[in-house]
Amino acid sequence: MFPGVPPKPMRLTILHETRYSYERPVRFGPHRLLVRPRDSHAIRVMEASLSFSPPGRTRWTYDAQGNSVCWLTVEEESDQLSIVSELVIERFPAPLSPLRLDDPQTITPIVYDSADRPVLAPFVEPCSDDPEGRLVKWLKSLIGRPDEPALDFLLRLNSAIHQTYGYQVRFEEGCQEPAHTVALGGGTCRDFAWLMVEAVRRLGFAARFVTGYLYAPGLSQMRGAGATHAWCEVFLPDLGWVEFDPTNGLAESHDLIPVAVARTPAEAAPIRGVVLGDGGASRLDVHVDVRPTEFIRAA
Repeated sequence: MFPGVPPKPMRLTILHETRYSYERPVRFGPHRLLVRPRDSHAIRVMEASLSFSPPGRTRWTYDAQGNSVCWLTVEEESDQLSIVSELVIERFPAPLSPLRLDDPQTITPIVYDSADRPVLAPFVEPCSDDPEGRLVKWLKSLIGRPDEPALDFLLRLNSAIHQTYGYQVRFEEGCQEPAHTVALGGGTCRDFAWLMVEAVRRLGFAARFVTGYLYAPGLSQMRGAGATHAWCEVFLPDLGWVEFDPTNGLAESHDLIPVAVARTPAEAAPIRGVVLGDGGASRLDVHVDVRPTEFIRAA
């Protein structure tokens, strides 16, 4: 990509359907939805709609991370809750740029500018435990030479998770502890993202958990397509927040469509809410479809 030449945008249509089903009618407390990307230089939201069954009232806010949050209040009792988000976005690819190797802040161990440290501090502190040292032992096995460029190390770590750990579909909500993922040798996209976040935090990097969507034309070659996806962002001097998808071994890929960022996976859940009453057995069905939309730019 030559300087001064704008990247060619992709226009994508995203359909995200979530359905909760219960044996008996229940009442619904407030639900927090993180399903709309925030407009930026990398993503432009062209169209957006939300529909619900039963119908509900909505209120929009920004959270402390700057995520666009929809608060849903459903007043009717029902044995199911359906939430459908439809988006049309423009995604502007941003190829990963090499770091300036003459900058000592870009060599491991990482050193952040004094102005950035107070902002990044919450994202440097690990949030999970490693009582038996499994995570640290695995991480030490991947550490290279002392002066290895930070970006090179992160790309190696990203690739190591992708190549070493087996991908497993798991429908239960929540993330495995990173140490458990190391011990188990497998997990889902959110487990791999959380593993990388917590691993690099132990080396002093600022990292955050990202949820969103994956545009995967070749579904057989991409892990995590057809549902919401999760990956990792790491803050680097000169580059800022850089995307790493250890599930697929991607870095700063235009196939990643971020929606929300957070310190922990629980804070970035696409849908979180309260159900009141005994609904008996419950079932969750999620379907995500991301496909290109015919792009027509006005003259």
